[in-house]
Amino acid sequence: MNITNRLPANYRQHYLHTIKLGIPIMLGQLGIILVGFADNIMVGQHSADELAAASFVNNFFNLAFIFGMGFAYGLTPIIGELFSKGAHDKAAETFKNSLLVNLVVGLLIGLCMLVLLLNIDLLSQPEELMPYIIPYYILQLVSVLFVMLFNSFKQFCDGVTDTMTPMWIMLGSNVLNIIGNYILIYGHFGAPEMGLTGAGLSTLISRIAAILVFVYIFARHPRFAKFRNGFKSGIINKASISRLYRLGFPVALQLGVEAASFSLSVIMMGWLGKTALAAHQVVGVVTTLGFMIYYGIGAAVTIRVSNFRGQDDWKSVRLASFAGLHLILFTALLVVIFLYAVRNVIGYLFTPEAEVAQLTALLMYPVILYQLGDGLQILFANALRGIADVKYMAWMAFICHVCISLPLGYFCGFVLGFGALGVWSGFPISLSLLGILLWIHFNKRTKGRAERSVHARL
Repeated sequence: MNITNRLPANYRQHYLHTIKLGIPIMLGQLGIILVGFADNIMVGQHSADELAAASFVNNFFNLAFIFGMGFAYGLTPIIGELFSKGAHDKAAETFKNSLLVNLVVGLLIGLCMLVLLLNIDLLSQPEELMPYIIPYYILQLVSVLFVMLFNSFKQFCDGVTDTMTPMWIMLGSNVLNIIGNYILIYGHFGAPEMGLTGAGLSTLISRIAAILVFVYIFARHPRFAKFRNGFKSGIINKASISRLYRLGFPVALQLGVEAASFSLSVIMMGWLGKTALAAHQVVGVVTTLGFMIYYGIGAAVTIRVSNFRGQDDWKSVRLASFAGLHLILFTALLVVIFLYAVRNVIGYLFTPEAEVAQLTALLMYPVILYQLGDGLQILFANALRGIADVKYMAWMAFICHVCISLPLGYFCGFVLGFGALGVWSGFPISLSLLGILLWIHFNKRTKGRAERSVHARL
């Protein structure tokens, strides 16, 4: 019996509920993209060297932040399952444990990034970029702890199906960041002209403001009143910490190795020179457009799947997951059309240098090729996260991104001599392969359970 082909009316409801949950997440993530665009446009207009320096630093910190975000993702299915059962005090206690765990993970990430900073000369980047790289790097390093605490608050809200609060906080933080960029990069309203360092300072201020607002809302807003007693009386305990680790670390590894395949490729782009590095930064910002939209849908699927899992409703687990897949595939098609249409002009939004813009246009082709695969792997990674099945996807992500994507990029870029285009050539293959593998695994883990639950209710 093919469960996923039954009850089209149910599919329509799954579409609507997924969109309702996913749109606030997407808007919040799109706000991050707009800030990324604004950061890079403002910095790029200030100087191409600063844009190249931002590319180097951001690619490494994107890896750190995505790893941290992935670790925090382990909280959502736990909270979703508890929330579906009405266990509000237990959910709040788990959230309290999550704050401690994410704080510790943030300290460890910060330590790793500090070690990298102390050995940054070993990465053989252009010497003229170092005066821009060092202060910007330090400011990003300071913000790691605030990002990790914010992640914990956000994933808790997602788990209790409140995706609006994080959206508004993220959008407000993004507006503050853009205003700060305008003032500090160019030196308006009496502020010193700080260039890239000003962009880093503005980002740090906006991240501190976001976590302070989140703390205030959780402590004061009636929406969270039913969780506050459980948060106050909840204890830090080994069982909660262990469960958060078991779910969070594999997800962090899965997202981390994917980010690593992009971030570590910046080293290879640096070997090709400042133009390749600047183009890599532009394409890296543009490609997050599709990723963040897919992520919004995928995160909504995680929330719904974890709720259905808490109710032991495996039929709805599959319906919600495949409805999310349909939405992502449709969205990916729109993203492909958009990227193809703007490929020749998008680079000029970031820099007036024609050489950078032309290389950006060339690198858009592998980005277009991997959109469907990227959407596929994001959807099923989130569906598996919703049913707390995370180890398989971590191993497959490691194989696809580390063992396939990076070596293939080096081989095509330097052995075959395709340069920057070759460095990006591994991504379409690794993302598409991962998506197919996760799809197969999800079917294997859920199809039999769904059919048995249907038969049991007949």
